[in-house]
Amino acid sequence: MNLPVNDAPFVGRWRLVHMDEWDQDYLDLVEEAYIEFDSNGQGGFIFGVVKGWLDCRFGKYEGQEKVEFSWEGESEFDPICGRGWAVLDSPKEISGELFIHNSDDAYFEAAKL
Repeated sequence: MNLPVNDAPFVGRWRLVHMDEWDQDYLDLVEEAYIEFDSNGQGGFIFGVVKGWLDCRFGKYEGQEKVEFSWEGESEFDPICGRGWAVLDSPKEISGELFIHNSDDAYFEAAKL
């Protein structure tokens, strides 16, 4: 059964403004780093040489809007995958974590574009 979810606070593109593991020069190496979510429960991101496609679940955690996702993608054409989550800090800011399976994980902050 599909339950109604409130994806509206997350839908759109968010500029990745900070990631713990990498500096901004690396984040914007190929193009301006971002993460985005759509109303179909999908999305994507790009930072450095990493590109991913998201499968999202929207909901609430301790009263705060939250999205959890799994993802698959590539890093310099090598297949990679992982998971992550983000919470809505304000209507224009999110923060969360991105995990790369058997590799790095990083806290991130993003601002609505």
